[in-house]
Amino acid sequence: MASRRVRLDSELVRRGLARSREQAVDAISAGRVLVGGIPATKAATVVDGSTSIALAAGDDPGWASRGAHKLLGAFAAFGVPPLPGATEPDGDTAEPTAEPEERGQVRLSVAGRRCLDVGASTGGFTDVLLRHGAASVVAVDVGYGQLLWRLRSDPRVRVLDRVNARALTPEEVGDPAELVVGDLSFISLALVLPALRACAAPDADFVLLVKPQFEVGRERLGAGGVVRDPALHAQTVRDVAASAAVLGLGTRGVTASPLPGPAGNVEYLLWLAAGAPPLDEAALARAIEDGPAGSRDGAGAAAAPGHRAGRSR
Repeated sequence: MASRRVRLDSELVRRGLARSREQAVDAISAGRVLVGGIPATKAATVVDGSTSIALAAGDDPGWASRGAHKLLGAFAAFGVPPLPGATEPDGDTAEPTAEPEERGQVRLSVAGRRCLDVGASTGGFTDVLLRHGAASVVAVDVGYGQLLWRLRSDPRVRVLDRVNARALTPEEVGDPAELVVGDLSFISLALVLPALRACAAPDADFVLLVKPQFEVGRERLGAGGVVRDPALHAQTVRDVAASAAVLGLGTRGVTASPLPGPAGNVEYLLWLAAGAPPLDEAALARAIEDGPAGSRDGAGAAAAPGHRAGRSR
């Protein structure tokens, strides 16, 4: 009897290569799923139980989610030393970053710091923080029960489910966060930044995912909800940086996410901190021009003069 034929995204979940159909669709859209050795392009591709299906090199199934690679890309761009044997989203092994003394550049630090992860979901960013030596992570999400059990049960992790980041309070977070990371959807960062600033230490660093599709307004969205105009990308980053500046935060670095968002939206990671200079237009232009491919080799990382982000390669 012939094997039952099913959609590729469903088969990925059945085989344990993705934790949900949404994650499967993300992997397929990013070209990370190989069917018979050839990258698949459609989640609706029909396969059966005998079809050869594999994840491309560098898709570490040990990470809590594909989103982990977005924060890993920012860490590489902003000078955080790579994990031993770590792979980048293109499958290459990350090379050691030069010591900051050699570069005269500011480096983002993670190890030993109290961290806050807003929009934690299944825990991609939390996973990255823990593997880089975070002392603790407060994982916040408006949903419930999404964080993977191995992260939820880690003694360094405290979970705040059913909490809207916009309404987050210092009392809920506890000791002020020294590093704040965030991957939020369906809300502008301008609305969330005041709460995040209030929950953070005065000298905290913020590494936030800027998503143009949730910043520009519906009237500026293109077909399929994709923001394609580079000028809108740049304006989105400027607007978030301006909102941060009102709260006393400057911009240390900006880089395109190494992986696209849903439907192929280009997203950006912004490194904010008190005492940092204003957003540098030349640095922003480089990040916009280089895009996701540039951020994988460090070329997409950019920061203001005197605070240039470190490169991993």
